[in-house]
Amino acid sequence: MDPNYILFDTPDRDLLFPFTHTRPSAACRVGLLSLQQKWAYLLGASLSHFTIDYLQPKFPLVTGGKEAVNILLNGHVLPTEEFAAVVKGMETGDEIYKDGSLIAKAVSGLDFLQSVNGKRKDFPGELRRMDHPWHIFQLNDYGIRQDFKMLTKGRKSAAISKTNQVISPENVFIEEGANVECSVLNASTGPIYIGKNAQVMEGCLIRGPLAMGEGAVLKMGARIYGATSIGNYCVVGGEVKNTVFFDYSNKGHDGYLGDAVIGEWCNLGANTNCSNLKNNAREVRVWMEGRKEAWPAGMKCGVLMGDYSRCSINTMFNTGTVIGVSSNVFGSDFPPKFLPSFSWGGSSYGPYRVEEAIRDAASWMLLKGKTMADMEKSILTYIFELQTGQA
Repeated sequence: MDPNYILFDTPDRDLLFPFTHTRPSAACRVGLLSLQQKWAYLLGASLSHFTIDYLQPKFPLVTGGKEAVNILLNGHVLPTEEFAAVVKGMETGDEIYKDGSLIAKAVSGLDFLQSVNGKRKDFPGELRRMDHPWHIFQLNDYGIRQDFKMLTKGRKSAAISKTNQVISPENVFIEEGANVECSVLNASTGPIYIGKNAQVMEGCLIRGPLAMGEGAVLKMGARIYGATSIGNYCVVGGEVKNTVFFDYSNKGHDGYLGDAVIGEWCNLGANTNCSNLKNNAREVRVWMEGRKEAWPAGMKCGVLMGDYSRCSINTMFNTGTVIGVSSNVFGSDFPPKFLPSFSWGGSSYGPYRVEEAIRDAASWMLLKGKTMADMEKSILTYIFELQTGQA
């Protein structure tokens, strides 16, 4: 019987807020693919999530039953071919650790917490972890190169239109149905992957690594620096550097976005700009909602925006700003460096009533032909009640 693979959230999942408010850790994107999708490619198998209760209906746990071997994988770890090979060889009772942290465990049946007897091993190879929200963009160069290698192995790119100027075409892969015309693609600094039915409009300047998902659009004259990932059905314009867009989000107009992460179903108004470097060139500190204190995030960090949040035209984000889930940000001044979920406003803000927030999020989804499911409404309602102390 083949083993059953499960990605588990750790108690430190709150260190990835605001993105793990609405998804398990392994459903976050680093590169073009989520960690779950990377595992699926490397293992040749499907994986489910063992996560917090209110997310479990949307991300259902699939077990192999009482007689099966369930292999539990740490949802913060970016998989490699070497690690996947070790995982495939695991037997019941095996536990694998890296730097003192459990990264994989094989159990018989449904007792995920069962102890083992002397079958603990340490993984000697290199592994990278996504433990904090800024790791998503800091690891994105690595993630794009990893995904490009997996997705293009043994395959041939669609033809690149001669209207484009291309540097290092061997590092460019275009899926069938994509439309790329009259643009500059410089893949000498990293691979460029253009997904199925994606569109790169005229005059775009692209410097790899870049990954565009299915149906994604780059608007005319966009200036994209690596390492940038644009999720499925996103629309992006202006100047972007080292940024990760989850699916269905928009930054359709001019404005700068750098060293940033934008969740699903977000919209950035025209001429929205974010600072990613402090004026004193000192370390950026980011508010960690799960710990109620600011933590160092390195020398550069732009905006970190949770799912379903939006900002108005000419919004200015300070260095290391965190926006929670389902917030509507507007106003002429800088908003605070932390806006909790369901915020309405900017420098002065109040609560975004949950019924109206869900109504407006559903309206944004309709613009891209999608309907909000009841389980998504339940997740947003739970986050709101947790935010307001009603849960």
